[in-house]
Amino acid sequence: MSLVRAVASIAFVLWPALGLAGPRDDYAQQWPLQLSSANAGAYRVVLDDSVYLQARQSGLRDVDVIDGTGNPVPAAIYRPGANDVRATTKVSLPWFALPARAAGAGQDWQLVSEVEADGRLRRVEARGIGRSTATGPQTALLIDASTVRTPIRALELDWAPGTALDAAYRVEASDDLERWREVAANGRLVDLEQGGRRLLQRRIAFEAAGLRARYLRLSPINPDAVAPIRAVSAELSAGADPAPLRWRQLKGRRLAAEGAKDKGARFEFELDGRFPIQRIDVALPGNYAVRWMLESRDQADAPWQRRLDTWTAYRVGADGRSSSRALSARTDDRYWRLRADGAVPAEPTLRLGYQPEMVVFIAQGAPPYALVAGSARTARDDLPLPQAMMALQQGRGADWRPAEASLGAMKALAGAAALQAPEPERNWRTWLLWAVLVVGALVVAGFAFSLLRGSAPPAA
Repeated sequence: MSLVRAVASIAFVLWPALGLAGPRDDYAQQWPLQLSSANAGAYRVVLDDSVYLQARQSGLRDVDVIDGTGNPVPAAIYRPGANDVRATTKVSLPWFALPARAAGAGQDWQLVSEVEADGRLRRVEARGIGRSTATGPQTALLIDASTVRTPIRALELDWAPGTALDAAYRVEASDDLERWREVAANGRLVDLEQGGRRLLQRRIAFEAAGLRARYLRLSPINPDAVAPIRAVSAELSAGADPAPLRWRQLKGRRLAAEGAKDKGARFEFELDGRFPIQRIDVALPGNYAVRWMLESRDQADAPWQRRLDTWTAYRVGADGRSSSRALSARTDDRYWRLRADGAVPAEPTLRLGYQPEMVVFIAQGAPPYALVAGSARTARDDLPLPQAMMALQQGRGADWRPAEASLGAMKALAGAAALQAPEPERNWRTWLLWAVLVVGALVVAGFAFSLLRGSAPPAA
């Protein structure tokens, strides 16, 4: 009986080690969460640089929220503007027809305008100038947005139904009708009908931060693929302005030339965290004009992915320099490469801009709650939290938002141990513990068998 008790005692003591490590042992660092309201139920916390520096997995898969007992609670990462149904307003904008540019010609507009004291256009007369003085059809648009005081999220154009249309437009902006700059825009105008079904797209969207300009100019890429516009409206966001960009400045290393005929320059950079990069800029000392191409990759041995096609970065004097460039999609890649098609005498600084994301979580379990980050062992579970947030918003009104929470000071959990890949399943301690349990089971079975034999009835 003493042997059975000894085996049972060993198994009781060692059994917890058979389980998986708790969440606190799977993460490198934690940040206590300070809640703005004790009974809100749902909270949002904006991430700071310290979280991005600790995260190791792409998409912040190793960032989570745990309760006071160390158990994870429902949580999800929200990007600025994503999964956020903002109230929008539309305002009608005055517009004027302009002559289209002739395909392949160096033709431009000469605008003769009358402007009110507040900047509104009273009258616009457009004349084609260049090699040919002939003007094309009035298919381009000059839009007067001088009365708009908030960023424009998108333009919506209206035209008479029944016109087959599939047209792309170039969008330019100006504040004085003299100097124009091209702006990034997504969307094309589509109006197609077949088999009784209609495909309609009237919207030209700008970047998430919106566009600020007094005047806009829309030019069809193909002057023949246009429709007669009869109204233009601007979509404005009624929500708060997006958070300003934060920037990481990287110094890289120059790579050797690939061959004798290689006249360009290449520079590699390593980002120190999982930052969701959405804009880039390149700076050099002094005056410069360099044509660049940008690539990135997630791992040091992965193939390079092109992020920006060739563009020119320049600086002339104190106030003449190129603006930063927007990426087509956010990326949290760690490795970046700049390629120049000519000589670059100095070392460039790569500036990577991002907007901080936020974690939204449900206050499940017992407080206090903490945000945890940095793990090679585990990842946050995918839960239908966005659907739950949308349902709450529908029930409580479009202006409802989770209550605010803030990050406390960073504290160590498992530290560097959580950043090491888990050991293979052949861990000797696990096998030893299972062996102890099996031996204990055999001892118990043998003891029971001996009892059965001892209690057998005597032979007749």
